[in-house]
Amino acid sequence: MEPKQIIQNWVKAFNKGDANLIAEFYSEKAINHQVANEPVIGKSAIKQMFATEFAAAEMVCIVENIFQDGHWAILEWRDPIGLRGCGFFQVENGLITFQRGYWDKLSFLKAHNLPIPN
Repeated sequence: MEPKQIIQNWVKAFNKGDANLIAEFYSEKAINHQVANEPVIGKSAIKQMFATEFAAAEMVCIVENIFQDGHWAILEWRDPIGLRGCGFFQVENGLITFQRGYWDKLSFLKAHNLPIPN
């Protein structure tokens, strides 16, 4: 499966809010680095990150564009409340090995009435 197709399926899993399902897209040693946070390393830790985030806020990813360049897929997204971002996914052997996301954490926290760290 091509990286673009994997990310299309990843979005479907993300929108179900199922951490177990979304974790299956990652390799055992994957790195997920949302630049507003510290990198999360390993499939198990990534699964826990998603479980925590899905429990804290209802998140929906609306695809604006998905581009592919070799082993990379680039996702440009928005959500129903107007937040926007993008993600870069490196895919090897059908699994995400590296992900980097760019989005406005402060706007996200405010929009979901979550605590803002000092």
